[in-house]
Amino acid sequence: MGDEDILRQIGRLADEERELEATHVGEGLSDDDRDRLRTVQVSLDQCWDLLRQREARRNAGQNPDGAQVRSEGVVEGYQQ
Repeated sequence: MGDEDILRQIGRLADEERELEATHVGEGLSDDDRDRLRTVQVSLDQCWDLLRQREARRNAGQNPDGAQVRSEGVVEGYQQ
């Protein structure tokens, strides 16, 4: 998956995240929607992490295609 593909996926996931949040303004999310929102947010974090890995590999003179999607536990454990 190239950078353009990752960026398109980020766009789709961000759109879905906004849609889920917007459709429930003033009311809580259903359990299913809350689960889906969490899944979307984790997927977004994984995509951003993958994009950063690819950039770091390029900057280090390595093949960006060697970057791999990291697990939820890894990407959700990063310090902000």
